[in-house]
Amino acid sequence: MHSISKLNFKIISHIMGLLLTVNGGFMLLATAISLIYKDGVVGEMLSAGTLTILLGATVMFLTRNHRKEIQKREGYIIVTFGWIIMALTGTLPYVFTGTIPGFANAFFETMSGYTTTGATIVKDIEALPNGILFWRSVTHWIGGMGIIVLAVAILPLLGIGGMQLFAAEAPGPGGDKLHPRITDTAKRLWLIYVGYTIIETVLLKLAGMSFFDAINHSLSTLSTGGFSTKNASIAFWNDQPLIQYIIMVFMFLAGANFVLSYFAFKLNFRKIVKDEEFKMYALFVICLSIVAGIMIYFKADVSASTVAHPMVLGEFESAIRHGFFQVLAIVTTTGFVTADYTVWTPFLMMFFFGLMFLGGSSGSTSGGVKIVRHLIMIKNGILEFKRTLHPNAILPVRYNNKAIQQPIVFNILAFFILYMLSFIVGVLVFTSFGLDFQTALGGAASTLGNVGPALGDLGPINNYANLPTGAKYWSSFLMLIGRLELFTVLILFTPFFWRNR
Repeated sequence: MHSISKLNFKIISHIMGLLLTVNGGFMLLATAISLIYKDGVVGEMLSAGTLTILLGATVMFLTRNHRKEIQKREGYIIVTFGWIIMALTGTLPYVFTGTIPGFANAFFETMSGYTTTGATIVKDIEALPNGILFWRSVTHWIGGMGIIVLAVAILPLLGIGGMQLFAAEAPGPGGDKLHPRITDTAKRLWLIYVGYTIIETVLLKLAGMSFFDAINHSLSTLSTGGFSTKNASIAFWNDQPLIQYIIMVFMFLAGANFVLSYFAFKLNFRKIVKDEEFKMYALFVICLSIVAGIMIYFKADVSASTVAHPMVLGEFESAIRHGFFQVLAIVTTTGFVTADYTVWTPFLMMFFFGLMFLGGSSGSTSGGVKIVRHLIMIKNGILEFKRTLHPNAILPVRYNNKAIQQPIVFNILAFFILYMLSFIVGVLVFTSFGLDFQTALGGAASTLGNVGPALGDLGPINNYANLPTGAKYWSSFLMLIGRLELFTVLILFTPFFWRNR
């Protein structure tokens, strides 16, 4: 029998303290950037970081005599409330420096950062101090690989097993492990993540970005976040194609399963070639990008695509590049923009809206439904035709040459239904706040899928600043449930989660 009274609140609180301490440490890193660039907010940034560390250390000290055991229920609570507490304290640099006025705005920006959505309420990004710009990017980077996976990597120091946390953080299918021990898996994933970030930073610097812009965009790319240091996002570099190609490569890598990157480094390419999800992901990106590129070349009004840095009219390379870039940005849910895709053609606007429901690979930093779920639903749909003709036949869904257990198929179908219901409710709530239909559609799809740019008043050249306060909090909720793949958060709203069983 389990009940709310039997929850291990001390371990929950202890890990919250640990997360706050880590969060404060990253704030101090942003403080160092403020100090280097003398941006005038060093004191405020230092205060935010110190306060967060003191708060976390106090909680850890008070709960030091905890029972070192985490059950599934504790795992779900830690993950959900961990993200909320990180987001709440993550607002402190914005609040203390006064760079983002109003708590609702600061909370929206922070939740958008940690959930790697990349939607922003900042109207003049380039006016922000460097320390704040870096902090925005760091929230992406922390959230990208998962706050909890970071904690799992260092939980052995506390003598706590982290398997329950990892399951709650990544509840979807495709849970390939690199190593039998989950903590070693987390460490290897972080090593790849850090390595890619460093490599992209170096390449962007060599391609012509300043070091500060390079490190910020690397943090945003690998996390599939989308925060930029420029008002025009990546369109700022429309006259430097090499920079955009580098970002495209790393968006593709970030949208693929990080486990496959590990196999690539081990020169085990057979695992990659045989992976059905990766093949589907690559096929989707290539085919959809070619369609987008051809449509842009022949049909789009590219002169109106972006205000500050227009695409070069009639250039085939430019059209294909922008097609590939925007498809990658939406499919991987990174959300960088090189142009305003909503003014190209009505077909392309709906095309990119549809891509918001695709998502990257499982085991990646992407949001969305994920390719593997689409793949298994398609396979199950095809098998339903066969089952209709042969009702007595046993026809399991096969993925990577292995039969998938029926409960996993049911879970995926349930996830998709819940995702679409969340989207519909999301649209209804947005319209109740006075948003027009197109803006509400785009806003719900974008925040739930952690994409960033949307449609209508929330399109690529606009932002979320003019949303009503209630709509900003609703957006933050959609970002959270989307990032944690619905079940992890929504299960807390069910009465049986808290009841005796």
